[in-house]
Amino acid sequence: MNIYLLIILAIIVGEYLLALIVETANVKHLQLELPDEFCGFYDEKKYRKSQEYLKENTLFKLFSSTVSVVGVVFFILLGGFNYVDQLARSFHLNFIFTGLIFAGILILFSQLISIPFDVYHTFVIEEKYGFNRTTIKTFIADIIKGLVLTAIIGGVIFSAILWFFARTGSVAWIYCWVAVVLFQLFLLFIAPVVIMPLFNKFTPLEDGELKSAINDYASKENFKMKGVFVMDGSRRSSKSNAFFTGFGRFRRIALFDTLIKKHTTDELVSVLAHEIGHYKKKHILKSILMSVFTTALMFFILSFFINNPGLFSAFKMQKLSIYGSLFFFGFLYSPIQTVFSVISGIFSRRHEYEADSYAARTYGKPEAMIDALKKLSVDNLSNLTPHPWKVFLQYSHPPVLERINALRTAK
Repeated sequence: MNIYLLIILAIIVGEYLLALIVETANVKHLQLELPDEFCGFYDEKKYRKSQEYLKENTLFKLFSSTVSVVGVVFFILLGGFNYVDQLARSFHLNFIFTGLIFAGILILFSQLISIPFDVYHTFVIEEKYGFNRTTIKTFIADIIKGLVLTAIIGGVIFSAILWFFARTGSVAWIYCWVAVVLFQLFLLFIAPVVIMPLFNKFTPLEDGELKSAINDYASKENFKMKGVFVMDGSRRSSKSNAFFTGFGRFRRIALFDTLIKKHTTDELVSVLAHEIGHYKKKHILKSILMSVFTTALMFFILSFFINNPGLFSAFKMQKLSIYGSLFFFGFLYSPIQTVFSVISGIFSRRHEYEADSYAARTYGKPEAMIDALKKLSVDNLSNLTPHPWKVFLQYSHPPVLERINALRTAK
């Protein structure tokens, strides 16, 4: 049997089994007794509800991943990629347009398969636990907008990569790396004002106590920004969040409208101080630099697998192509991506601690930050006691109880 096929199947099945073990361990790690720290925030009924929410989501995730793994394996073994390639080539266009057709068919096919799962998760599970606010119209519009953006943005990047690998020889990976990094940086600048408003409405925070408190704190910390905006998160879900986005004159803080409704001014300023802490501690810059490095490594390794006959044979392909190489390499690169994801998670959790500490120190009200974390956990039915393996492999934020303990220690 083809060695590449054996490796790819081992990767697919291995990652599935790892996820199965971790998710099962995470559910078994649930603590039936409410942690003392959350007494007064969680009642017994809602705490049980949060655990049922985790169990149901985990079961659904494992079911959908099982279907996905089985489908991908059979698609590979039955030569599905070759059928798609033959269809793409039947239009008799140049290699870039053929590659775009090939990629478009696979992405559209994947999207169509995922829709029933997304529908069930949104309109059954999220609805059952009181989170869903998404209408059918919004759901369909999001899918269409996502596909259009993928076609435009993804099409530009994909075409550039194909052209560089076809025209620039052994140094193609360097050109691809530079082009993709520059395009990603461009998107970071324009996303807050061009892309994100396609999905949500961003309204400047109205004058009042909260805006004054935020401006006073930002001024004290010499933090300049485009402004603080309220995002209509309630359009899709009752869950709450806040985030920092953009650079330069596009830099802004976004608060979910659901967040504002459920938190005090001190809690909201603490949350904002946490986001500013990420900027002050240069966490965003560090994340970008890590992404630049991993992108370079990915393209460098990819350069050794362009038009590899053994790799194409594993997928039962009759003809070699650069666009096929990109897709097939993704299967081989997956374990490396997982390693980088774990490393990124380690740094991200450390950054969260640092941002929490910054917020507590500069705003001077750590209890407000602690209360905000508790309310967010309760409102989102978060798992208070995740398994350490789950945290290590998948969490970008530390478990809430550990964050609270760190804040209390920092005092």
